[in-house]
Amino acid sequence: MSPAPARTSRDAVVRAARALLEEGGIDAVTMGAVAVAVGIRGPSLYKRVRDRDALLSLVAEAAAAELGDAVGAVVGGPGDAEQRVVLAADAFRDLAGRSPRSMALVFAGLGADLQPAVDVAAAAARPLVELAGELAGPDRALPAARALTAFAWGFTTMEHAGAFRLGGDVDEAWRTGVAALARGLAAR
Repeated sequence: MSPAPARTSRDAVVRAARALLEEGGIDAVTMGAVAVAVGIRGPSLYKRVRDRDALLSLVAEAAAAELGDAVGAVVGGPGDAEQRVVLAADAFRDLAGRSPRSMALVFAGLGADLQPAVDVAAAAARPLVELAGELAGPDRALPAARALTAFAWGFTTMEHAGAFRLGGDVDEAWRTGVAALARGLAAR
């Protein structure tokens, strides 16, 4: 291991922490484990990141930004607002499936020190608020975006916890819920 090679960027540190989080949960993300993952000594990691809470906050910010980018990719795309809301919800579900623990840092209220900074969260939410505004109108954009987010987070959290044990097609339940919510929000 080297002290702190210039090639060890903060982004590499965040990626390593995020991988550890997804593989082993929040307890697996230690400064020592992240240092090993990026090939530096533990004390050198502090040149990139203040402490573990700051590192977890950076992971949450990266996940929030990824979500904002995924939703942003469909905002200006083809289709009407209801169709694009379905695509945005699917992008959320896909990310929650690939990175459930990172998404938990964004949405699960694990403490103010671990959540993304307000400006980062606002930037990540902007595409969904814009899309929700198209659907529900500008005066209802934020409440509509919150309703969509709450449904998507609740559903995906239950899905990944194995809570849908009564049988049936979970994908159909997802499509039904998203479509109903989109139609309801569009009814002004």
